[in-house]
Amino acid sequence: MKLSTIKADHRHLYLQVIDRLKSDIEKGVYRENEKLPSEFELSKRLGVSRATLREALRLLEEENIIIRRHGVGTFVNPKPVFTSGIEQLSSISSMIEKAGMMPGTIFMKATESCPTDGDRERFQCGENDQVFTIERVRTADGEPVVYCVDKVLAKHLPTDYVQNNELSIFSSLEQNGDIHVAYAVTFIDPVGYHEQVSPILNCGRETALLVLKQLHYDQNDRVVLYSKNYFRADKFSFHVIRKRV
Repeated sequence: MKLSTIKADHRHLYLQVIDRLKSDIEKGVYRENEKLPSEFELSKRLGVSRATLREALRLLEEENIIIRRHGVGTFVNPKPVFTSGIEQLSSISSMIEKAGMMPGTIFMKATESCPTDGDRERFQCGENDQVFTIERVRTADGEPVVYCVDKVLAKHLPTDYVQNNELSIFSSLEQNGDIHVAYAVTFIDPVGYHEQVSPILNCGRETALLVLKQLHYDQNDRVVLYSKNYFRADKFSFHVIRKRV
């Protein structure tokens, strides 16, 4: 395909290259998961040096628009299907529903065990308290998209929770009226291929994951739930609104 070269304006050339490639991807010149031409070919088409092109590609990769696979080439990243701000607590189900898809849950297992040192510090609990670890896979139109690991003190859940595992953990925690989840502190870490989680989410080695670790606090500032959720990075994106102070 014959592409016109970059025309000079007052901006740096690499910024013009970024805009051109974004426009070409938006117009379908380059489609999701498609391999881009080689650096030599692409720089020739755009009429810029390879150094300029490399800087543009570096910034596009930081924006998650492309992905460069060593020894293979540069590919267009799929647009995330689900996107959400993290300023407000919202469920995975609501994110999926907003995208017009049907949320679902595959219950993996729930295990009860003595608290680890980390659990005792996290929940401020004693050695005799029991901790439930609940593992689930969340689906969108039947496709696995999130792997969830939740930890909660067993005494905070109804005794029949495991038998009625279709109930949300929030609803179960708040069932007796003593606990209300007021806020959460969230940490986000990008990870590559995960030997356990990636196959469950049908991810190849090229698909990254976003891990959200959340400490959920009640109205008395107690940690009542710890969540570690693995999101497919090609399906989900998260943002935060920052205000000037």
